[in-house]
Amino acid sequence: MAYSEKVMDHFAHPRNVGEIPDANGIGEVGNPRCGDIMRMYIKVENDVITDVKFKTFGCGAAIATSSMATELIKGKSIGDALKLTNKAVMEALDGLPPVKVHCSVLAEQAIKAAVSDYYKRKGVDPTPFVGEIPECESCACPTAIPTK
Repeated sequence: MAYSEKVMDHFAHPRNVGEIPDANGIGEVGNPRCGDIMRMYIKVENDVITDVKFKTFGCGAAIATSSMATELIKGKSIGDALKLTNKAVMEALDGLPPVKVHCSVLAEQAIKAAVSDYYKRKGVDPTPFVGEIPECESCACPTAIPTK
């Protein structure tokens, strides 16, 4: 299984790793049975994601997709962040092996879960904005993990 230079770079030198203590949105997706768990923290001000961090337990591709996803949404509006697809994450990394595509799906879902939590904390139903966060297709396990 060959990884691109960008995947290797984001794995070896991940960007935006850590937690945001005063995050106003936290999303966690994955399942220990799958081997990949992603937690995404967002700080939103005036509808713009001013900071984003992640903590991922998983393979190199999971770490790289988390890192790239944070880079792609930092400084973007919530609406633009929700438009980020797993395909865009893979393209930004110059591709992933087919067996690792689920990592990019989890990265997309982690963003949606964090934005969903952001809306819930504001007392707003996130479903019209975020939609439903589907189950992980690679392992048929629920992806949304309660963060509290």
